[in-house]
Amino acid sequence: MDPKALHKISYGLYIVASKKGDRLNGQIANTAFQISNDPPTIAVSINKQNLTNEYIRDSKVFAVSVLAQEAPLALIGQFGFKSGRETDKFAGVSYRLTPGGVPYVTGHTLAWLEAEVIQEVDAGTHNIFIGKVRAAEVLKEGIPMTYAYYHQVKRGSVPQTAPVYTPKKDERSVSMDKYVCTVCGYVYDPLLGDPENDIPPDTPFEKLPDDWTCPVCGAGKEEFEKEG
Repeated sequence: MDPKALHKISYGLYIVASKKGDRLNGQIANTAFQISNDPPTIAVSINKQNLTNEYIRDSKVFAVSVLAQEAPLALIGQFGFKSGRETDKFAGVSYRLTPGGVPYVTGHTLAWLEAEVIQEVDAGTHNIFIGKVRAAEVLKEGIPMTYAYYHQVKRGSVPQTAPVYTPKKDERSVSMDKYVCTVCGYVYDPLLGDPENDIPPDTPFEKLPDDWTCPVCGAGKEEFEKEG
């Protein structure tokens, strides 16, 4: 089987959140999609190891924040590479609560939807939660973030618990070495630099400021290793 065939399936990039009592949590997900229109029904796929999975199973409700294309890597790293068991993911993030008390992110978000779980499907490593949409709102117009844009333009990475995770292959820059973040897998490519942090193209890793950090997870330069 050629796993590259799976890469031809298109995905978006979302923050899926839920609650357990008065506790809130959310995570990055790329599998959120509409199933039917009458009644409006959506589904999300969540890894069983993730805290959000536990919260959705407990509360039977979840919210989906549709990220805008310009959403920064730091926001994606906050919800994609940190554990809600160790940190409050919504700390320092602008958010509001849906009518059902579930958080949705307001910054860099085009729209949000709240859904009540009507069915849960065991999909091995993941649970698929099918929910009836009971509230939704468009916050602003714009272009939604796609999984392809996140990878190809913003050069983001995914955690090993993501449905589409595949081990990275050795890809070397022609003239300068690439460096990989050992925490989240982000690859610093000197030919591209780091525009979000004002690092221009053709900046070698060795020339980065000492206080430069991974744009995804915030790890310091000491957490990077030369690729290959």
